[in-house]
Amino acid sequence: MNGSDTGGGTITGGPGDRSPHQPVLYHEVLDALAPVSGRNYLDGTLGAGGHAEGILLASAPQGRLLGLDLDPEALAIARQRLLDYQARVVIIQSSYLLAPDILQNIGWPNVDGILLDLGVSSMQIDRPGRGFSFKEEGPLDMRFDQNSGTSAADLVNTLSEEALAQILREYGEERFARRIAGAIVAARPIYTTQALAALIQKAVPFYSSPIHPATRTFQALRIAANQELEALASALPELAKCLAPHGRIAVISFHSLEDRIVKSFFKTESKDCICPPEQPICTCGHSASLKLLTKKPIRPGQEEIQANPRARSARLRVAEKIEKA
Repeated sequence: MNGSDTGGGTITGGPGDRSPHQPVLYHEVLDALAPVSGRNYLDGTLGAGGHAEGILLASAPQGRLLGLDLDPEALAIARQRLLDYQARVVIIQSSYLLAPDILQNIGWPNVDGILLDLGVSSMQIDRPGRGFSFKEEGPLDMRFDQNSGTSAADLVNTLSEEALAQILREYGEERFARRIAGAIVAARPIYTTQALAALIQKAVPFYSSPIHPATRTFQALRIAANQELEALASALPELAKCLAPHGRIAVISFHSLEDRIVKSFFKTESKDCICPPEQPICTCGHSASLKLLTKKPIRPGQEEIQANPRARSARLRVAEKIEKA
């Protein structure tokens, strides 16, 4: 992969053809990664395989892809979708946190493109049994891998009022965090999505937004249950090390907390000095490892948002690995 495909290093999203069955920012991701034959790619959040299929198509006939995901249901769908590419794709149930070790185990010294499509997928939201949505009754689960980890029900029914309020404030940016946490503790045990949503609706004194008052709480519990922000912050430096020179990393985020982590990491790694501005002499010894390709995040066009309203909050940021002299 070379860095000249975008003519000046700034990537901009274009309209392109749209389909409601395409993953979010599909064309923009392919433009960002610019896959070519003979190179290796990592999709760290494989999901149903939509982006991965695009990368494999664009990198035919010899491009290879490693797809990782924690969700076994998503992986089953992705394996079926990518059957025609099975000679060029490796699919493993795992977190992208473990990508460096997995790449080493399969004998790939580096990759030329990395994609992370963060958050919860439409497929997961639309399945009541996963517990991500309060629109239908389901167990209060929210884990990407339902066979391990801490569920949302575990958090709701075991944490102190103070700890719950902190999660709602930090991960949901919920202004009524303390009031909601108190109502949860008073009503425990709570095991279903709609029971929790109804409780929150009663606890919040008023709301004028069209967004349901339980939305921020559900987001916060999902992030906490899957330790999403911690995983992202820990993984980005290690994933960047896996890139070949001129390789690119593209990250799609869906809310400000994720985007802030990505923006901060890309900004830091695109600078030769990260000393405080007031310090006259550089002592940090830091050197840039990435070139920022998106000064502002790429956002979906109106056509895509109309076809898929859930895409409205998506943000894509892209950076390229610098070739050291």
